[in-house]
Order: sequence, then structure tokens, then C-alpha cells
Amino acid sequence: MKPLPTSATLSLRIQPGAKREGVVGAYGDALKIAIAAPAVDGKANEALIRLLASLLGIVRARIEIVSGQTSRSKVVRIEGLSTQEVLRALTTVE
Repeated sequence: MKPLPTSATLSLRIQPGAKREGVVGAYGDALKIAIAAPAVDGKANEALIRLLASLLGIVRARIEIVSGQTSRSKVVRIEGLSTQEVLRALTTVE
């Protein structure tokens, strides 16, 4: 098994309890993402990882919340994709 060659680290601003899930746009130097799940018992974190995996076409195990477990501001690491690939995929989603 070969190690994944690259990883991307992103700053995100999460909006839990939203009516529609998806990428909202820029929020300062972060990317704002709306999540339908409430910010209770880690449900928003799970929903964030599930949404990112779906949008990027990767398995959830390749996504890790590095910081901000209990905050709306999070830093997320995505293994196997470059930052440019991740941003391209997330900013072209409609």
C-alpha cells in the first residue's frame, strides 16, 4: 500500500442548522459551508465530513478535522488531493 502523496489543509467556517447544505462561498480567508445538521453531539462535524467526501468523491476516512471540533471555524485536512484540486472541486459545485 502506497502512502498518499499530497494533502490539502483548508480553513472552513461552518453554518450548522442550514436549510440547504453546500458551499456558500468565501468568508474572510475561509470557505463557508452550510450544514443541515445541528451543532449538537458532533452531528455537524459528521455531516461536514460526509458532505466534503461526497463533493470531492473520496472516502470519509481521508478527511480529518484538525482543529475546531467545537467551533464554527475549523481547519480540515484532506489526504490524497492538493489544495488546488480541493478548491477547484468545491468552488465549481452548484
